[in-house]
Amino acid sequence: MAAIHHDTLRMVTLLTLVVTCTSAHATNGINLIGFGAESTLMGGADVAVARDTSALNTNPAGLTQIKAPLLDMFGSVLRTTDLVHKDPRNEEHASNRYTFLGGGGYARPLENSDCTVGIGLFAQGGAGGVFDNLRTPFGNRDDLSSLFGIAKIIPGIGCQVNEKLSLGASLNLVYGSIEQDFFSNTSFSAGSTNFAGYKLEGASAIRTGFKLGMQYKLTPTLTLAAAYTEKTELPMTGGTLVADYATLGKVKYADASVKGFALPREVAVGLAFKPTDEWLLSFKLNWLNWDDAINDITLRATKPNNAAAPAVYPFPIAAADWKDQWVVASGVAYKWDDRTTLYAGHNYGKNPIPRQNSSPLLAGILEHHLTFGAARKIDQHWLMTGGVEWMLPVSVKYNSPLLGDSEIRNEAIFLHFMLSRRW
Repeated sequence: MAAIHHDTLRMVTLLTLVVTCTSAHATNGINLIGFGAESTLMGGADVAVARDTSALNTNPAGLTQIKAPLLDMFGSVLRTTDLVHKDPRNEEHASNRYTFLGGGGYARPLENSDCTVGIGLFAQGGAGGVFDNLRTPFGNRDDLSSLFGIAKIIPGIGCQVNEKLSLGASLNLVYGSIEQDFFSNTSFSAGSTNFAGYKLEGASAIRTGFKLGMQYKLTPTLTLAAAYTEKTELPMTGGTLVADYATLGKVKYADASVKGFALPREVAVGLAFKPTDEWLLSFKLNWLNWDDAINDITLRATKPNNAAAPAVYPFPIAAADWKDQWVVASGVAYKWDDRTTLYAGHNYGKNPIPRQNSSPLLAGILEHHLTFGAARKIDQHWLMTGGVEWMLPVSVKYNSPLLGDSEIRNEAIFLHFMLSRRW
């Protein structure tokens, strides 16, 4: 039965384009800055606003603001403009320049109740790049890539306790997957130096977590809010690994896993202020406990199809030692007229990856994000929202034991779109 559930979730995720072929869209670490169009276009300053189905993944207390059945369908297109790996032999842009993400949510009030329930599917984040035909330290050319993605299916509920206070909770069913190509057609053996490149496929994880939220209307124009998200471990297992040995050739390991990744514990607080009927200002401070989520990353492969091969693929532990991250988000919404709302926002979170542990395989180094967009009512039922997110350029120089003095650069543009239907 567990396998059936695993396959079903994998199929749903693939169909909604939120896991496979993810590129370097990691923003606040490996998390996106926002979920759904309004959340993102206000720079992720959403915890005190949260008034559409993205509340399931930002602050489930906000579901109480949904007073009629609501369906949101959202999608995003990422275009990397400067995802570059540089070392003494190479300066190459990643070949996966485009990433497509999608999801949606549905929520409706419960009859004879002050509660609203909903369910949604969200791309949570990810990281990685595909660098083709690099010059390796061993004199040949080969590929280097890592594609890591995370998605969530989230049911949740929000209840209005009184005219000022709303509380909410959501259950997170989290799916993570990873694929890597680490110079998989390269092998080298000379004296004490041995290298066997590998290709990893099919490793994934399904785990559960939860989020709790609160919104408190201090005055008619000022709302205070808070949300707590529990840590979710993501040990990705069930993969296969093919290693290229200098003396044995290609050897397939039937059981491969990657452990050491987790979604962090989060605490977010925020406020939303309406100085006039036209203006909405929102702020959020978010603490992400990466120090407890991503430390040492281990790749392990067993059950080789060649008895002469090592019983366990000999890949060393990769130190990560991520640092806790404080994210500051601010956003503004301006009601231009009865049908049009304009958005803008800024999101900043310091790169949580220590310089010495940087890698082209996990380029979660982006820090500043600027967002702009608009929403337009088509009629009394339909609302269309769209805009752009600019991930400002950033670079990190570091020394890699294998590649030498290296640099990773990252810059990207995100286009966001959402279509909403109310009944």
